[in-house]
Amino acid sequence: MDKTKENWASNDIVLQVGMVVLMLLFYLFMHNVPKKLWSELRLRNRADIQAKRHFVQGAQLLARARASKSKALAKEAQAQAQRAIALDPRDAAPHLLKALALDFLGFRSAALDSLDDALSPLAATSLSNSERADALLKRAELRLASTQRARVDSALADLSESVKLSPNNSKAFFALGECFERKKMNDAAVEAYQQALELEPQSQVAQQALRRLDSSPQTN
Repeated sequence: MDKTKENWASNDIVLQVGMVVLMLLFYLFMHNVPKKLWSELRLRNRADIQAKRHFVQGAQLLARARASKSKALAKEAQAQAQRAIALDPRDAAPHLLKALALDFLGFRSAALDSLDDALSPLAATSLSNSERADALLKRAELRLASTQRARVDSALADLSESVKLSPNNSKAFFALGECFERKKMNDAAVEAYQQALELEPQSQVAQQALRRLDSSPQTN
């Protein structure tokens, strides 16, 4: 008898849960929620496609701008990147494209801001490790173009992370050597330059840097 009561109670619970689910589904359909969700999903997919289209057009324009040294084409590339960002701000790619276009146009501070956006928590998850490493390298290179000590320190932090994410990038190790050299950390600079040369044996800049440091007093 007790077992029968338990079965009835269990069945009653199942029935109540089923009724709640049915009421919830009825409520959703009454308020047209599935249709709204579907419409929102379609709009989102359409925006993603349009954003990628703007990005591809911008990348092509920037390639042409570099080949012809045309600032007009670089401005068009920047505009396409901005349109892509407006549609999908979580994608790091158009932020990077915008940064490269701005750098080509000579707007270094604005380019740094765009790289900051690309590497922000909002967008950085869309980057692979190698893409993130390249973005960090580019930001470090722009910071190294400044003589401000704070920017050199920031560049060092970026490059340290970059070589961890992509340990086969000769350019990143060379830039890391530049950072150490600016900070008078010659031993560390030599190590970074040697790593760059090991990865790219024909690198003349790395060879010159090592010869330069070899003739200077060593500082830890």
